Amino acid sequence: MTEAPGTHNPQFLPPNIPVPQDDGAARHLAGAKLPDIALPATEGAPVNLSKLKGRTVVYVYPRTGVPGVDPPDGWDQIPGARGCTPQSCSFRDHFGELKRLGVAQLYGLSTQDTAYQKEAATRLHLPFAILSDEKLALTRALNLPTFSTAGMTLLKRMALVIDDGTITKVFYPVKNVADVVAWLQRLR
Repeated sequence: MTEAPGTHNPQFLPPNIPVPQDDGAARHLAGAKLPDIALPATEGAPVNLSKLKGRTVVYVYPRTGVPGVDPPDGWDQIPGARGCTPQSCSFRDHFGELKRLGVAQLYGLSTQDTAYQKEAATRLHLPFAILSDEKLALTRALNLPTFSTAGMTLLKRMALVIDDGTITKVFYPVKNVADVVAWLQRLR
């Protein structure tokens, strides 16, 4: 089943979309120190992940869709591309649980511009900020896994656990918050 043109529903996941596989592109991230880069945020002041104290979780995704606006051609055939909106909603729905499990800060991260991200954050009622790496500064500094489509460089989906500016755990590829929650529960 596919969507008719102009009826895109970013919450809908069609059957038989390709499942992302671990291609090793994030293997180098565990133990990496975050670079001193401030990123625009949907909730005001820029955020510098390298300066945050305590545990931070950043879920990384290619792009959120807009209802009624078709995704790029071939989007459903790119492993891990479809599902960014449900991923954001799952982090939203588990926000309180993540806090109870010791997460001091939670952020989403994409290469979309902040204005685009603000629309999604408002529409999805996200209780946390989304960070924009539109200029690819953090992406290049950390060599984050990316893919290109329709003239856009987009991040592959993953989640990073950062403790006092150092990446301590990488979930790649990630589909939702369940893996992060289970890992945090095992630490307790």
